[in-house]
Amino acid sequence: AGACHRLGVTRSRGEVGTSADNAAAESFNATLKREILQGARHWPDARAARLAVFGWITRYNTVRRHSRLGQISPVDYEKAAGSLKLAA
Repeated sequence: AGACHRLGVTRSRGEVGTSADNAAAESFNATLKREILQGARHWPDARAARLAVFGWITRYNTVRRHSRLGQISPVDYEKAAGSLKLAA
């Protein structure tokens, strides 16, 4: 808690008894660690590390393919959903 406060990180948690919140967060965090933080990476300063993580998050939320979406990117998923005709 003290480290988060010093670094300006706002902590949050899901509702009690709602395991789906935790599962989604755990999956996201595991993917972030595996794809950008794992291994011998070294950033010259905190700003460079933040930029790398924010760049990854932008990619994750736009162009990275997701198994949950049938291995298409969120952008392509939204385009496909927008082109569907609504039932009358």
